[in-house]
Amino acid sequence: MKGFRWAELIVLYIAVPFVLAMFLPPRALYPVLGTGAIVGIVLLHFTTGFRWRNLIGPVRILETLALGVVTFGVASLLCWLILPERLWYILIHAPKIMIWIAILYPLVQVVPQELVYRALFYERYGHLFSDQKQAVMVNAVLFSFGHLMYWHPVVWIATFIGSFLFSYAYLRPRGFLQACVLHGIAGVAIFASGLGWLFYSGGNVAQ
Repeated sequence: MKGFRWAELIVLYIAVPFVLAMFLPPRALYPVLGTGAIVGIVLLHFTTGFRWRNLIGPVRILETLALGVVTFGVASLLCWLILPERLWYILIHAPKIMIWIAILYPLVQVVPQELVYRALFYERYGHLFSDQKQAVMVNAVLFSFGHLMYWHPVVWIATFIGSFLFSYAYLRPRGFLQACVLHGIAGVAIFASGLGWLFYSGGNVAQ
């Protein structure tokens, strides 16, 4: 059984992002990620012991707001350093687009990612690792690797760090919703700062 689980993990979290980054055109991004999310959700549904109702839990407002403020500040500083022409661009020049990002990004991007990278990973593959700390570290590496196609170290580092926050939120009792909210607020803050351009266009814009 462990052999099959390792095979699933390697295909979902390593092979798919690698093929997407190395061999497929940018237009394949959302079809591939969408397909991967569907496969992951199906696997999660049939994972022994998993219950969808366990995903419903509390949201910690102060913790969420604090992450949003810190993320916006740090992302704004980084944007000013590497993409100064993009600093607060959407907020100033396209506030309606920013509103749509704030609405759609958590639903379209965050929830599927958290289902695959947190719920599926820990519920189906968590037992493959010697302890929880090792699983969290591997999860951070894989989450960062899952953003390989953007080809920018800022994206890789940001997702690596973010993964620790989202994982520890998820690993609390009924922590899935809090992980989604933290992921969502961090992502929206990054887009609002202007640094989100890297998560849209990739590293080529900063070369």
